[in-house]
Amino acid sequence: MEEIDHKTGRMDHKWLNLGLLLVAEMLAVSLWFSGTAVVPQLTREWALTGGQAAWMTMAVQIGFAAGALVSAALNLADRIDMPRLISLSALLGAVFNAAIALGVDRPEPALAIRFLTGAALAGVYPPGMKLVASWCKQDRGLGIGLLIGAITVGSGIPHLMHAVPALDNHFAFTSWRLILLASSFCALCSAWISERFISSGPFLEKAQAFHWRFAAKAFWYRPVRLANFGYFGHMWELYAMWAWAPLLLLESYRHAGWTEAWARPAAFAVIAVGGIGSAVTGVLSDRLGRTMTSMAGLLLSGSAALIVGLFFGSPLVLTGICLVWGFAVVADSAQFSTAVSELGDPRYVGTALSVQTSLGFLLTLISIRLIPLLVERIGWEWAFVLLTPGPVFGILSMLRLRKLPEAKRMASGNR
Repeated sequence: MEEIDHKTGRMDHKWLNLGLLLVAEMLAVSLWFSGTAVVPQLTREWALTGGQAAWMTMAVQIGFAAGALVSAALNLADRIDMPRLISLSALLGAVFNAAIALGVDRPEPALAIRFLTGAALAGVYPPGMKLVASWCKQDRGLGIGLLIGAITVGSGIPHLMHAVPALDNHFAFTSWRLILLASSFCALCSAWISERFISSGPFLEKAQAFHWRFAAKAFWYRPVRLANFGYFGHMWELYAMWAWAPLLLLESYRHAGWTEAWARPAAFAVIAVGGIGSAVTGVLSDRLGRTMTSMAGLLLSGSAALIVGLFFGSPLVLTGICLVWGFAVVADSAQFSTAVSELGDPRYVGTALSVQTSLGFLLTLISIRLIPLLVERIGWEWAFVLLTPGPVFGILSMLRLRKLPEAKRMASGNR
């Protein structure tokens, strides 16, 4: 019989379960930006407009927000074993994503299927966070940080696929249909791992039912409202950066006459390095506090957004700045949700987090759509300045939250 330390939640196979969960999450979320990564090819083949290119990402965001609300309203996390829910969701996402590669030749049905893919991912990401919490107690900041890190790395996988040579070594893995199928295969592997090898931990708690009439309380109570405002500022920047920074690098490399073969692994690295930032912040947030670590991340990422376009003509410098940006832009991601769980009414934490996540992902639609419009009008050099108000707003919100006496409820009194 396995020994369980009920104070720390450690078990003989705790880190094995968490390690497999991180792998499963990483593989499943490769679906997220699979459509975004092939936008250059689809633009040539389908004559996509700038708006349609943006919708390849935006459709997933809307689908995720809708799926998160439906999942919360139906209380699926209680009705279905969480590893099985992740497995079924990854399987559905793989099927939807593969359907585009196998049977779609125009943008309209592709966008509808991308919406369904996003809805399926709502059964992968939030349940993954709950599974981490079921294994971690005093080290929960580390566990959630590692999960966000795995999701970050997985989001960059489709960009890496462009740089993987085919078996005959005569052409790069650049067919957009092959890339979609490869990401679907990754999701199938995720479904298998989750179903066969992952279990819930000793700290599993019954999920709180979603209550529509309490959803507005996420904004009535000032500490929770400020934590949400910090999250919204963060989300204004995050997904627009993930969606368009890889294309910024690609265009910069082309403009300088550099081979595009280096732009794709650079794009992967810029997203994947956020996994390190997330893990580091996960450790520091429990010791230094939620507000301090989130403000540091917002300040660094906002500064990068402000200056990144100035180095469009210098690909090497641009890549370095984007790596710093990628490290910082997701580093604070988990802290806002953790703050809401610590500050809010424990009876309605599930409702509060569902509202936060859904509104945050819907907000990303605006910044994701505006970047290509600005690129057409003022160029890559200045387009990303649009993202800086998000970090500024987030920092101001965290400063105000830090001054409240209720902030001592976060991170064991570390604010």
